[in-house]
Amino acid sequence: MSLSMNDIQDTVRVRVVSRRRIARRVEEFVLAPSGGEALPPWSAGSHIDLHTPAGPVRQYSLLSSPDDRGSYRIAVERRLDSRGGSVSAHDDVEVGAEVTISLPRNHFALTRALGYVFVAGGIGITPVLALVDEAHRSGRPWRLVYVGRSRADMPFVEDVESTYPGLVTVHESVRSGRLDLGDELAGLARGTAVYTCGPPSMLDAVARLCEPQPAVDSFAEKFTATSTESEANAEFELSLAFSGVTVTVPPDRTILDVLDRRGVVAPSSCREGVCGTCETGVVSGEVDHRDSILSPEERSENESMMICVSRCTSGRLVLEL
Repeated sequence: MSLSMNDIQDTVRVRVVSRRRIARRVEEFVLAPSGGEALPPWSAGSHIDLHTPAGPVRQYSLLSSPDDRGSYRIAVERRLDSRGGSVSAHDDVEVGAEVTISLPRNHFALTRALGYVFVAGGIGITPVLALVDEAHRSGRPWRLVYVGRSRADMPFVEDVESTYPGLVTVHESVRSGRLDLGDELAGLARGTAVYTCGPPSMLDAVARLCEPQPAVDSFAEKFTATSTESEANAEFELSLAFSGVTVTVPPDRTILDVLDRRGVVAPSSCREGVCGTCETGVVSGEVDHRDSILSPEERSENESMMICVSRCTSGRLVLEL
């Protein structure tokens, strides 16, 4: 029997069937459904939420083929500067353990283009792997630039080199210094789509280099939230169209915080504007978008917002809740 989206509304219980070290500080986990059913379908670029035993919920890209409904693969980098999610995954999630994950979500899908360039930095290779496979199967030209401190810090580096000979450029900064992305991204052909995931400085550089090139689009997957420290927070009135609740959102609290306190149930996960779980429809009001998901076009449409980080600039906001 296969689980459909109607059978499970929010989460799936899975069992860890294997784990292995794939790079320094990076472990790969293979997750299979606890009941033996086929897992929900997904597309290249998707991620899931992993509910770690310590409590934090973290997002991890799916690495396996979308054709394989028997298991999901994820890779987790142990980050000591995090809030405990990756540490819990490394220390507490052993083979045989059962964990809860979300349904797959995709904010990084492969668009139709004449050709592709992928730029990955370190653990940023994880969302790129399935995209590379899809681009390769499409028959359109593509190449991958994979950057890391050293090969020991670069998950799947041998795999991509052996699977796609001649199409992968590996740059070890400890050996060759800082990569000049300007050289790698100069003179791209019209119709090229550039996909990147890695440190914020890499994402900014790729976007900056692609922006002036005609008919070249860039897409980024962000693991950290966009900084909002420079934004001024103003108090505003929030009304919920379906439930009839009206509340005030003060400068020091988010919409999600206020709704939690009122007992209004709203889906959420990362609370940093990077996962998309809390996306909510906007009925009226001007939104101050502070997430790392919506495109400039989607923001200008003002039809939805991430209520964990975004705010209102018009004094009053009405949401579809």
